[in-house]
Amino acid sequence: MIKYKAKIKKDDNGYSVVFPDLKGCFSSGSTLLKAKKNAVFALDLYLEEANDPKWPLPKTIDHKGKNYFWITPSPEIAIPLMIREARKAIHISQQKAADLLKIKLQTYQKLEYPRKSNPTAQTLIRIAEAFNTTFKLSA
Repeated sequence: MIKYKAKIKKDDNGYSVVFPDLKGCFSSGSTLLKAKKNAVFALDLYLEEANDPKWPLPKTIDHKGKNYFWITPSPEIAIPLMIREARKAIHISQQKAADLLKIKLQTYQKLEYPRKSNPTAQTLIRIAEAFNTTFKLSA
């Protein structure tokens, strides 16, 4: 599962959100709930830049403290990135992944592209089996 710690602090205008591990990723909200929802949106936008398969997914650190909260990106962002990270973990190219799944390269590339990917549960199972991994979608 992909998730990052956000530091959410109360300030004069509501709540401010900063992701210490993601330079330039921040948000805010008038309430804690709105701040958390806006944090997901900010995280989605930040991670959407990962559509370049060579862009390294930032490592996450489990920051400690009362103002830190785990934020998980939307499934349409997280799932393609989890697929990409699983492929990279076994050190194969997108072409080799497509060959393993018996699909065209273009079809496979779409599976790794945030907001364009929409794999079925059966496709996720096939990918997990081909890459010898599992995909965890919630905490």
